[in-house]
Amino acid sequence: MAKDFHPPYPWQTGLWQQLRHDRQQLGHALLLYGRAGIGKYAFARYLSQALLCKQPHSGHPCGECASCHWFNEESHPDFRLLSPEQAAESDDESAPSKKTKKKTQISVSQIRDLNEFLSLSSHRNDGARIVLIQPAEALNAASANALLKMLEEPAPDVIFILVANQLQRLLPTIISRCQKVSMPAPSESQALAWLSEQGVQNAQQQLAYASGSPIQVVNEQAQLTTLADIWQQLALGSKLQPHLAASMLIAHSAETGIIALQKWLCDLLTMRLTKQVHYHIGQSGALQGLSDKVNLSQLMQLQKKVDELRKLALHPLNHELQLEALLVEYTRVFVNK
Repeated sequence: MAKDFHPPYPWQTGLWQQLRHDRQQLGHALLLYGRAGIGKYAFARYLSQALLCKQPHSGHPCGECASCHWFNEESHPDFRLLSPEQAAESDDESAPSKKTKKKTQISVSQIRDLNEFLSLSSHRNDGARIVLIQPAEALNAASANALLKMLEEPAPDVIFILVANQLQRLLPTIISRCQKVSMPAPSESQALAWLSEQGVQNAQQQLAYASGSPIQVVNEQAQLTTLADIWQQLALGSKLQPHLAASMLIAHSAETGIIALQKWLCDLLTMRLTKQVHYHIGQSGALQGLSDKVNLSQLMQLQKKVDELRKLALHPLNHELQLEALLVEYTRVFVNK
């Protein structure tokens, strides 16, 4: 996990000032919610560090005290992060047939392990203890109910910070026991200005592909910069070489490749129906040409199959073969006119 945590992003400064001035009114549980990719987690980390800092400067963590050093080294005794666990199917890293399975839920055992942490006092006499849960919608039924009991009878000087992309997936009873904080999303001009400061090239095209998330653009530069080659292949339509395109799609990960194909098909359908694109603003000409030749019914059937494969993206399957088969179908959705 990265240890370089950013101060609030430009679009978060107003909220930061509000929380800084209302620090004494913070409840025992905060729920930071908003769409994915707008910096909610970084904000929560920074807020956690500020609340634990021994000598904050105008509400900001000093970055120099022992507490800040512990926090940046992931070893602060008064901080706990709960997120979906990573579990390897085998401890033998040399075994190529064994793959790491990415867990998507926060387990009830992770919540129950908090009991000892909550029963202790802060290592500082006047200090807070913080539990950060990211993402909160990863709580399953059992872990959500276990957390609910802790929120109903909060331990003294403990602050829960929950981060959620999908508020509707949380138990209403958990939401009702939290102070809800709607996290601001950047405007396009704010996002582009910030990306320019980060030295990102073709920022507008990349921002569109990332659904307006400048954080995703920066975090996924390696993947995004290789997409041009993938788009060039997909633009070939019926002349695409499925085996070549499949290997390119999974070069970074199966999930990234499947999402790339999903977005391309989505824009192909959108272009056919509305003469507009959402993700590929730099490829609108190619998509326009393809949309004039596409069989709409076959395209929609292919889109459903790719959506189904997306649900299995984290499973240790042979995605390259499956993608290759779908790309063969892709070459057949175009009708020569």
